[in-house]
Amino acid sequence: MVFPFHRRRNAEEADLGDLLARAKAGDDGVRDQLLRKYIPFVAKSASRASSRFISRGEDDEFSIALAAFNEAIDRYDGNRGASFLGFADTVIRRRLIDYFRSRENRVRDIPMAELETEDEEDHPYNKIEIQKSLEIYETTQIEDARREEIERYSAWLAEFGISLEELVELSPKHADARWNAMQVAKVIASRPTFSEYLLRKKSLPLKELVDEVGVSRKTLERQRKYIIAIALVLIGDFELLREYIA
Repeated sequence: MVFPFHRRRNAEEADLGDLLARAKAGDDGVRDQLLRKYIPFVAKSASRASSRFISRGEDDEFSIALAAFNEAIDRYDGNRGASFLGFADTVIRRRLIDYFRSRENRVRDIPMAELETEDEEDHPYNKIEIQKSLEIYETTQIEDARREEIERYSAWLAEFGISLEELVELSPKHADARWNAMQVAKVIASRPTFSEYLLRKKSLPLKELVDEVGVSRKTLERQRKYIIAIALVLIGDFELLREYIA
């Protein structure tokens, strides 16, 4: 039985998908419509990423977040295992991390004599303390972003019948075998025909891979889940998780 709420949500997702496709195709009117409609979402996402209230027209963070939302419209791929708003929230968070990192780098370039200063209301403050606060903030944000990626990745793996818990057992014991499996995964991610087959069939294009990578069918079948897991990291929007792939 399909409840009315589910029908409405599915219809809204379909409408959003249509608007995104039209915006990406160059319809500036639709793009402006999306940007205006999701201003509250952008402000909320920026506030959450900044750990303080962000106001439109007053905070630089809002402008950065809105530009990131616009970037998300162009980069979003519905086949990569994430909702658009979840993807947009991730892009906003990453761009704000970049922004805070750039502020931190500017503080590092300030001469020591200028580190003790006063704000606009003549209150003294130390720029070294600000730097340390930014470093703590950046670390926290990266940890949150990595946690969010793991949650999305785990949900996507489940669609392929794979759990995070079993990946440790699935990993080939020998370094050479792991390296070979990763190369196969990279081939899958880099070839649209292979990656589309994987996402559509939820399985490996074994015959084509045997011809392409020169690995036996038996080996590919034995390492199937591990190869799929690595390929999904490369195909999906998992920038932080990619750091773990050699």
